Amino acid sequence: MRILKTKWFVRYARRERIGDDSLRHAIERAERGIVDADLGCGVIKQRVARAGQGRLGGYRLLIAYNAGDRAVFLYGFAKNERENIGDDELATLREIATAWLEANDERLEHAIREGILQEAT
Repeated sequence: MRILKTKWFVRYARRERIGDDSLRHAIERAERGIVDADLGCGVIKQRVARAGQGRLGGYRLLIAYNAGDRAVFLYGFAKNERENIGDDELATLREIATAWLEANDERLEHAIREGILQEAT
């Protein structure tokens, strides 16, 4: 399973101190079939805990996800910042998710070299 992050998400995760170990754990749960919400077109929502707290009041992460293949972290928000995303935002995220999930290895490697994507460590 390849785990990637968009440039926007890298900055967000750094600011909120969401480590790659938390991202890997979210994907491990998805691989076991534990998905907090399936938003369609390859987009899932997973809850991730804040440091020292539980997942319920933590972060909501939107991920382009194709089981057994790849996950691309697209967007995140804290539960106390907003309840959910709007329909227009979801439509955009679905388009972006489709593009990353359909991308071949060459395109992914190019995006990594250009700093558009970053591999989770």
